[in-house]
Amino acid sequence: MSDVMLHATSQDPDSFAVQIADSIESFIVATTEVAKGDEPDSAVPFMLLEISQLLLTGGRLGAHEDIVPDERYEPDTGPDLDVDDLRERFAVLLDPVDIFSEVFDPYEPRKAPVACRISDNLADVVTDLRHGLAHYKAGRVSEALWWWQFSYFSNWGPTASATLRALQSLVAHVRLDQPLDELDGLDTDEDLAEEVLAEEAGKVMAEELAGPLGMRTAT
Repeated sequence: MSDVMLHATSQDPDSFAVQIADSIESFIVATTEVAKGDEPDSAVPFMLLEISQLLLTGGRLGAHEDIVPDERYEPDTGPDLDVDDLRERFAVLLDPVDIFSEVFDPYEPRKAPVACRISDNLADVVTDLRHGLAHYKAGRVSEALWWWQFSYFSNWGPTASATLRALQSLVAHVRLDQPLDELDGLDTDEDLAEEVLAEEAGKVMAEELAGPLGMRTAT
């Protein structure tokens, strides 16, 4: 991508940079709204949609050639905004399906799954995206694109992908009338064996989510 395209975003709403920034800002706004808890019954399906759309943006960044920032060292954007409130709100909204198990690198052999929290993941993704957005709004477009691309590979991409799989699994359990097994003490600070994590997916029965997702309770 030429420097002309990177810096002509205000004149061209169809440019790559503008589309990426708009998608990322839209995700941040939507996620913040869901976290308010005004419509708790729709939190899971809504975030499934939002993360799916965000990962399309990530795929565009991932497929793009390496983006090189204008400056050798990253300019200071100031302190990152606090996401503890966002994290805590999602933890309440998603209880008791917040915790799930995930394998970070599917190409690393015999790597046991670890316990994760959807609420933690969403907060981490928003933190990464906001950091790049601070560069973008300060006029450092190439720096923003570089950061979003780099952190897509190193953090927010894998984190969002793991969260999407967890949310998709929740919706699938409901749509397929497959109750989840009981969560028996699984937490993110525990080091459990793979076979234990495989059995302890979460304590939610299909009928608990059927109503919020607009599905009939299995008869």
